[in-house]
Amino acid sequence: MVRIAWLGKKSPFCGNVSYGNLVTEHLKKRGHNVSFIHFDNHLNNKSDSLFLANDPEVSLPYLIKSQVYTIPSPGAEKEFKNSLEKLKPDIVHASLTLSPLDFRLPEICQQMNVPLVATFHPAFDSKIRNLTASAQQLTYQLYAPSLAKYNKVIVFSQDQKEVLTKLGVSAEKQIIIPNGVDQNIWKPSDENNKIHTLIREKTGGKRIFLYMGRIANEKNIEALLKAWRQTKSKNCMLLIVGDGPMKPSLEHNFSDFDKEDLIWWGEESNLEVRVAIMQIAEVFFLPSLVEGLSLSLLEAMSSGTACVATDAGADGEVLDNGAGIVISTDDVTTQLKTMIPILQTHPYFTKILGIKARERVIERYTIEKNIDSLERVYSKIKKQ
Repeated sequence: MVRIAWLGKKSPFCGNVSYGNLVTEHLKKRGHNVSFIHFDNHLNNKSDSLFLANDPEVSLPYLIKSQVYTIPSPGAEKEFKNSLEKLKPDIVHASLTLSPLDFRLPEICQQMNVPLVATFHPAFDSKIRNLTASAQQLTYQLYAPSLAKYNKVIVFSQDQKEVLTKLGVSAEKQIIIPNGVDQNIWKPSDENNKIHTLIREKTGGKRIFLYMGRIANEKNIEALLKAWRQTKSKNCMLLIVGDGPMKPSLEHNFSDFDKEDLIWWGEESNLEVRVAIMQIAEVFFLPSLVEGLSLSLLEAMSSGTACVATDAGADGEVLDNGAGIVISTDDVTTQLKTMIPILQTHPYFTKILGIKARERVIERYTIEKNIDSLERVYSKIKKQ
């Protein structure tokens, strides 16, 4: 058993939150003692009662918190140190939250003689083909000197490792552990249960083509909407599930869509509903300009849904060799305009893609494989 102080995010909902919740849940199932440290003013409590539970949750005060970054309160670093002194962890694992505290962690953990592991999430495109990718490259350049001081840095793919290596993070410190999903939750289903029925009623029984995730500039949803506008079919609907800073402007700019062609579902917090939507959808789109390794993409694949994604980040690697359709981040709209009619008129083809996607997840991207790899990292660090 390893005592782990996990520094991550609980809100607002994003890929980092999903990753932290899923991994810590499965670490606990394997008997590890995990203390989740995160930013939450409302939960902050200076009493020792926080540390009496078997799996205590510790909160740190913050000034600003968003899906992308967090600005801690001036006292957050002291609270963090106090937490470590009381928890006495074997390892600190930081699922980096894009916070100023990230840069202080190596010094803090070194002073307290606690090994420090990072999972580095930020999206990237190693080919730097657009302005969004250039901005993400600056994030990598900013973090690299600090990451070089961590004991180990978990990355998602060989491409991401090469980016950080070029920026000065030694290859020996980096461990490639792809994201994983629970294939027993995200799985195909032909059942017509109550949730499926409600979704089909809300969508008018139409064939569902789906985007599920954060609605932000780098996700490039506008390209998907433009392509859908020009290729729409009478029996097919585009469903946008999620929320984010770009949602109001996109809803306004594409307000001419008929409700039978497009539904803005909004953020969906209910896991059973999200799973059911994935199961019903025929095709999942991820038109991102930059990515890390999308959990939403893996969830769609695990659900047996055909997937179309750009080759940003590690997503192209995930879908290579027939597990899905990979397009370039260059001129996404034009490529989707070509692909969408084919997918609409050949449901047998999408069915085959969904089967291959599920097989790929079982082969490489299950949460069990992720936790196995993580346990090996912890064991090796403890022996050093």
